[in-house]
Amino acid sequence: MDRGPRRQGDVRTVRMVVRRQKGESMIDVRVVVQLHRTTVERWHHQPLDNPYDDFLHVVCEEHQRNYLLWHQEDLARSPDASDATIAQVKRTIDRLNQQRNDWIERIDEYLLRQLEASGVRPSAHAKLNTETPGSAIDRLSILALRIYHMEEQAQREDADAAHRARAAERLAILREQHADLSNSVAQLLADLAAGHKRLKLYRQFKMYNDPTLNPAIYNARKSAA
Repeated sequence: MDRGPRRQGDVRTVRMVVRRQKGESMIDVRVVVQLHRTTVERWHHQPLDNPYDDFLHVVCEEHQRNYLLWHQEDLARSPDASDATIAQVKRTIDRLNQQRNDWIERIDEYLLRQLEASGVRPSAHAKLNTETPGSAIDRLSILALRIYHMEEQAQREDADAAHRARAAERLAILREQHADLSNSVAQLLADLAAGHKRLKLYRQFKMYNDPTLNPAIYNARKSAA
């Protein structure tokens, strides 16, 4: 469905805002949100690209994996998909999800380096957050995709008024969730920059793609040997 003219975000206006004064190292979440929104729109009309630098380059790579995962999940649920197609899609999803998790960790690694370079030292009473900024930015990425596709449903000309109204109600909730999460991420980054919270990188160590850790893989290799 053609949603009409798109706002093609000018990459030159999408800047990373990093304050490097002593005691500060803060990413402007509004810039991340703008990247998510403009790239989702752009990628539905042209091939995936990543024209960004530095931190935004990492954010865009992670966002691309969510974009690709979204559309692979659609393929897997098509009633016309053959068993062979579903199996291939499942393997693609596994690969993309592994990459997605790797890029989430890279977002957190970048932020850790920025905090260290700025000389930020957490206070003695600083606590860990329930999730890292990378995980929260990943959730913002997914919400950007949900909002885009729910907007499509709210504007579908081939659907009845009840469908469009239901989609519009859900769209309002998604936008509220996105605003709440954006504010929470901004507060988390501010707390990290001020030393009120600690950022600690925990590796996820996904096992299902590792042939030495997934018994379904290494047992099959033993049997074939």
